[in-house]
Amino acid sequence: MRTDTCCSQPVITQSVLKCPDCGHAQTLAMPTTSCLFFCVCEACHVVISPKQGDCCVFCSYGTVKCPPVQLGHA
Repeated sequence: MRTDTCCSQPVITQSVLKCPDCGHAQTLAMPTTSCLFFCVCEACHVVISPKQGDCCVFCSYGTVKCPPVQLGHA
């Protein structure tokens, strides 16, 4: 797992994303400067989008919140 450091805070850049439709889990690298709004499940091919109120799919279905949220920028 890679971490970047900004403002003395480690930023985790990988998350396990679990598909809300089929439950398939996939490890993905997260963009560090933006949020990922859509992702396609590699198992069932459904387009995953965030839950209402979340900025991205990682914040809704990932094991780790996205880097902008980790840093308080989202």
